[in-house]
Amino acid sequence: MKLGFHLGYWSSAPSDDERAAFSLAESLGYDSVWTAETYGSDCLTPLAWYGASTSTVKLGTNILQMSARTPAATAMAAMTLDHLSRGRFILGLGVSGPQVVEGWYGQPYPRPLARTIEYVELVRKFVRRDQPVSHNDGAFYQLPLQGGSGLGKPLRSMLHPLRPEIPIYLGAEGPKNIALAAEIADGWLPIFYSPRMDDFYRGALEEGFSKSGARRSLDDFDIAATVPIVIDDDIEKAADVVRPNIALYVGGMGAKEANFHNQVFVRMGYEAECARIQRLYLEGRKSEAIASVPLAMVEDVALVGSRDKIKEDLVRWEKTAVKTLLLQGLGYSSIEAVAELLA
Repeated sequence: MKLGFHLGYWSSAPSDDERAAFSLAESLGYDSVWTAETYGSDCLTPLAWYGASTSTVKLGTNILQMSARTPAATAMAAMTLDHLSRGRFILGLGVSGPQVVEGWYGQPYPRPLARTIEYVELVRKFVRRDQPVSHNDGAFYQLPLQGGSGLGKPLRSMLHPLRPEIPIYLGAEGPKNIALAAEIADGWLPIFYSPRMDDFYRGALEEGFSKSGARRSLDDFDIAATVPIVIDDDIEKAADVVRPNIALYVGGMGAKEANFHNQVFVRMGYEAECARIQRLYLEGRKSEAIASVPLAMVEDVALVGSRDKIKEDLVRWEKTAVKTLLLQGLGYSSIEAVAELLA
């Protein structure tokens, strides 16, 4: 497996160590570095700012939220960053959830899979630049716009792409979304991958690979899983670093009726635990919600504990379909220790 570093998104403010983290990850042979966004910091600006100090490591968005930008704006940013990085950019896309899509971006959420198909198709057309782009029969996007001034016309990017295709990865959690990633994308970005669920994930992926128009097979399709890792001889102390993030996603990142992160853990068998965590979180009892995350739930999706334990746990991951470990939650001083551990 390849090794990546997932910076994530900023909470209240950025860390002073982020530029150093990018450079250190590159110097230690990490394959990629990734940024994220939600309803705060964006993913493109930090990637360009910190990525400017690197020369070989791949630079990816995990994820760029589709509702934040039109397909044309996303294609422009992708081509620009691909040029600036000399062909190192990976475009990771995701739909987010209805709370963010409709509450923050003011865009409609329904039919996210169909919207994704159309969005990816248009981004590829813009990047390919083989002809002016027209898209008259789209369910979500029309180019030129129908019902406007009537003066719009199909256009082709003034910028020539460095590459006619930029790798596109999709963030996905449910089986239909995972199958769609396998069908139309170059990689999948799972946020809570459990080795115990590997057969389930392989089945969803195969559903997509089996479609007649699928671009790839499992052999040349990247699965870059975000995996928190905390090295500490006290396993409960290590798990305590990860528990707040799990509680946030299971309990508060999404509406009660539509929390897709919650359902990932329900499929793992934690239905009662998820219900309790969500109830406590939505009642404002966050510390209790965090304390309700059991150790087993943490160990399913993270690497926690002593160096020897993590070495043993890595055997499980090596047997999965995952091809890139995107390590997260390290504390920047741990990047070197993790590289040594996984060497």
